[in-house]
Amino acid sequence: MPRHDFEPGKLVVGLVLLGGCLAYLAAAGGRWDFPSYLLLPVMVAGFCVAGVASSLAFAVRRHRGRATDRNDRPGEPR
Repeated sequence: MPRHDFEPGKLVVGLVLLGGCLAYLAAAGGRWDFPSYLLLPVMVAGFCVAGVASSLAFAVRRHRGRATDRNDRPGEPR
């Protein structure tokens, strides 16, 4: 089975959406009372964190790719 790269941004987005769903379910069940206007900015902040995580992961992969490309050039001593 081919492996794929770990994408932390997708993990963070999933956790943010799951947390938002759980918060609404808890409020609908009467177990938790929170102001409804508060959830939207919290979710937007979570999406921003996911974007930062994706950007950092991309930068790390790009940096590692360049480092391996330099070592694999033909004709250069290793």
